[in-house]
Amino acid sequence: MQSAKLAWEEAREVKKEIEKIVKILGLSHIDPSRIFCYKTEGSKSKSYARIWSYPKIFQLALGIKPAYVIEVLSKFYNKLGESEKRRVLIHELLHIPKNFSGALVPHRSRHRRLQSEVNRLYKEYELAIRR
Repeated sequence: MQSAKLAWEEAREVKKEIEKIVKILGLSHIDPSRIFCYKTEGSKSKSYARIWSYPKIFQLALGIKPAYVIEVLSKFYNKLGESEKRRVLIHELLHIPKNFSGALVPHRSRHRRLQSEVNRLYKEYELAIRR
């Protein structure tokens, strides 16, 4: 699905990194087979990445299990170092709720600040890969 100004390409290297992060951090509520990863060229967004959900109504109507798409925006994401790319991907994964329902968790809630959790999990990830 491409338009003249916006192009999507499957991001296999991002998918591999997602699988590695999920395994190392023990994010057992996330099903990596239902995470799809794409790189975008030509987006006007100022984000490094974003996550797209598959709403429950479509899951029911089409008889499809919950799924998520993680989109990395090439013009910003590609300039990041490896550690920053991991932080970005951890951030996107934290938007997935514990029930893997197809919904998204907001940046802030009463009991949670997403960026604090990203920092904690990134440190945990770094310690685990050094062992």
